[in-house]
Amino acid sequence: MKEALMGIYTLWLRDVIRFLRDKPRIVSSAAQPLLWLFVLGLGLSTAFVRGGSSQYLRFIYPGIISMSVLFTSIFSAVSIIWDREFGFLKEVLVAPIPRWSVAVGRALGGSTVAVMQGTIILLVAPLIGVKFGLVQLFFAFIIMFMIAFSMTSFGILIATRMRTHEGFQVVVNFLLLPMFFLSGAMFPTGKGLPVWMQVLVRIDPLSYGVDALRQTLVGLKVFPIWLDLGIVFCFGTVALALGVWYFERTE
Repeated sequence: MKEALMGIYTLWLRDVIRFLRDKPRIVSSAAQPLLWLFVLGLGLSTAFVRGGSSQYLRFIYPGIISMSVLFTSIFSAVSIIWDREFGFLKEVLVAPIPRWSVAVGRALGGSTVAVMQGTIILLVAPLIGVKFGLVQLFFAFIIMFMIAFSMTSFGILIATRMRTHEGFQVVVNFLLLPMFFLSGAMFPTGKGLPVWMQVLVRIDPLSYGVDALRQTLVGLKVFPIWLDLGIVFCFGTVALALGVWYFERTE
């Protein structure tokens, strides 16, 4: 067990250090969500939303945080493919640590990086009139980590089945954009949607993460908080279990 914990810690630390040393990555990853928030958010609010742009920015703010966490989490798994191509993954897999610890370490590392990225978006809350206390902030970090861990595990599951990073990019983009747009990050998911879209919204695991974060930060909700957290947790657990299973089968 000691070897497993050391392996998890080492892989976690590697991902965190690589992120902190890559300043262009930090800036570019933070710039995209901020553009969505201030450029697209303000544009849509003035064109379609009644009651002022500030209300719409408050509504999409938790969704933009979730978007930042989602994209960072999923794409952190692409490093598995790079490690496979350059031989680092083979060295890790033959190390005297259980293979499941490799998947867990990568999931925790990607989750930590994604939460760091989401924290940058949290800092702009005063600019759009969103106020929350320390208790709300604490629960927001927990929800962000749960979303990040679930999505990183999902990314790892995909990466274990891919042999090239080009294939990974295609598959992830095919899944990522529908997950984001159907999550309710940019529009309400209550009454008024077509039935087929309501079905897609409810089978999208990110919908529940966005809803939980929106409840915590701005007090708006669609589902009970226990349902939101339960589905995000179950999705992450299943994705990680499958990722570990595929790692065990990796040659």
